[in-house]
Amino acid sequence: MFLLPPKRYSELNHIVSTLDSLIFIVLSLSQGELVRALGGVTAATSLLGVPLGHNSSFLQGPAFAPPRIREAIWCGSTNATTEEGKELNDPRVLTDVGDVPVQEIRDCGVDDDRLMDVISESVKLVMGENPLRPLVLGGDHSISFPVVRAVSEKLGGPVDILHLDAHPDIYDAFEGNKYSHASSFARIMEGGYARRLLQVGIRSISSEGREQGKKYGVEQFEMRNFSRDRHILENLKLGEGVKGVYISVDVDCLDPAFAPGVSHIEPGGLSFRDVLNILHNLQADVVAADVVEFNPQRDTVDGMTAMVAAKLVRELTAKISK
Repeated sequence: MFLLPPKRYSELNHIVSTLDSLIFIVLSLSQGELVRALGGVTAATSLLGVPLGHNSSFLQGPAFAPPRIREAIWCGSTNATTEEGKELNDPRVLTDVGDVPVQEIRDCGVDDDRLMDVISESVKLVMGENPLRPLVLGGDHSISFPVVRAVSEKLGGPVDILHLDAHPDIYDAFEGNKYSHASSFARIMEGGYARRLLQVGIRSISSEGREQGKKYGVEQFEMRNFSRDRHILENLKLGEGVKGVYISVDVDCLDPAFAPGVSHIEPGGLSFRDVLNILHNLQADVVAADVVEFNPQRDTVDGMTAMVAAKLVRELTAKISK
């Protein structure tokens, strides 16, 4: 299911001359789809796919991730119960409102400025159904900017962000692209959409990444110091005095032994249990999250990374649904 029904793509070609008309057609056509998806029951967490990959600096495979993650969530090799006892097949816990039709919109000649606005408006639409909280399936990490912006604007103030990643993704404009997946958190911080940004799992960081971190007051926890920082990271308390906490998980935060299906393989990362310990012990009101940078085209070990991404979705759903 798509937020914009496929049979209506041809209509979009005739009305994309302005941003207002583009957003109008996406939102007006998707409202009915959203209501039907909810089935009369409002869940706490809503899956929304954003299959965007063209802002990747290396491989565009993450654009194909959302359907593979969904397939892994419901594949039958495991059950729908999270470690904390939430049942994903309970309609009060999770619903799926489909994908933003990123490629179809781009095929109509829409540039990234307008595309980012459409993504933000789609997230706001999902959040309009109280108490739905979006869990977004990427896509490359550039999607975090429009999603966080939407969450902050919809809630009326900044959030705290827990960002798990091998890279800080805070270049001002990587390779000249202000919307690069390596620049998403620069856009978030300069926009004032986050009060605190904690980056965990970092092990590939340039001098610009450190300088940008200092500029924006980012708390960067590098893997070389993980043994020292473990107690802090497994006992985090975030979100006091702001509108809630956003969690962004780049699958490459994990050591490639646990998740080889990523575009940027960076050895020396977190174990999967390290990540779960951080998430399970986090004291926070989690208002939204994303799972990004899974690349199915490199998931050569019998779909292992898809299952890793699916497990992350399960446990994040439990965290959001509390």
